[in-house]
Amino acid sequence: MLGLPKSTEMSKQLPKKAVYAKFQMNTAAKEKIDADISRITIVNEITPAKINIPAGEEVGSFFVLLVALKKKDFDERTVATLSKLIPQNILFVLEFDGQSKLAIYHTKLMQTDWKPTESCTIELRGLNLDKVWENIVVDIGGVSIADGNTLDEQIAADERRQKIEKEIAKLEKQARAEKQPKKKFELVQQIKELKRKMVSELGGHLENHPCCVGECWRNRWIDNTCDKVFI
Repeated sequence: MLGLPKSTEMSKQLPKKAVYAKFQMNTAAKEKIDADISRITIVNEITPAKINIPAGEEVGSFFVLLVALKKKDFDERTVATLSKLIPQNILFVLEFDGQSKLAIYHTKLMQTDWKPTESCTIELRGLNLDKVWENIVVDIGGVSIADGNTLDEQIAADERRQKIEKEIAKLEKQARAEKQPKKKFELVQQIKELKRKMVSELGGHLENHPCCVGECWRNRWIDNTCDKVFI
C-alpha cells in the first residue's frame, strides 16, 4: 500500500474491541468510534531493518493503519483520539467507497484531499526515521518550513496566521455590511493593524491572498486594505 516497499507490508486486523479494552474507553467514546469506523488493519510496519534507514532520536519505527470508514463525513476527532491513544507513530489511510485520504497527527490532525485509493502514495525521504517522519508530516499537512523554523515552530506560525486570517475575514464582512462611515473606518483600521501584525510577526507569505495578486500585493494588501471590498 502507498507504494511502500514490499518488505514493510503486513495485514493484521486491530479489533476495535481490543482498543476499547486496552484504553478502558467509556460507552460514549466507543459509540463515536463505532459510528465512523468499520475496521482497522495494520498494513505496513516501517522499521530500520525493513527499509535500511536508521532510526532517529525520536522515531524508531512507525505503522500504517488502513481505516475503513462507514461514512465520508467522519468526525475528525475520532482519528485524533486514536492517534493520541495508540503509543506509536501512526500514518492513517482513511478509506471510503474506493477513495482514500492520508492523515497524520503531529500537534494536530493533518489530512490530504480525497483521491482514488490506488493513487495514494507516500515517499520515504530522509537520512533517518526522524527526518522521514517529518517529511511525511510536511507532505500531508502541506507545510512549508521557513528558514530558521523547526517543523513545530512552522505549524504554530501557520496556526497563528490562520487565526488572524479568520479574524480579518470576519472584520471584512462586518465592514462591507456597515453603513456608518465612522464605524466602517474603525473596522478598516482594525483590519490594517491585523495585516501589519501578520507581516511583522509571521513574515508575510501573503502573496496568495485573493486580494493580493500582483507585484504591489504587499502595499495594496496592507495600506489599501482591499478597499474594493468596502465600496
